[in-house]
Amino acid sequence: MEITVNGEKYDVRRGISLFEYISESGYDMARTAVELNKNIVPKSGYKNCILSEYDMLEVVTFVGGG
Repeated sequence: MEITVNGEKYDVRRGISLFEYISESGYDMARTAVELNKNIVPKSGYKNCILSEYDMLEVVTFVGGG
């Protein structure tokens, strides 16, 4: 099925959770915030959030520095 992440289209398997997608895509879970279809998803909801065809994700990774 097709989803859009940060403006780019990706094919992912049906039934994948947001947690699985973020983990398998190499994002650092501790430094990542996700918006799904214009709604922020709390980290506590990642495992129960099953992605659907044509979902739109915005994934932001926080970077420390000084």
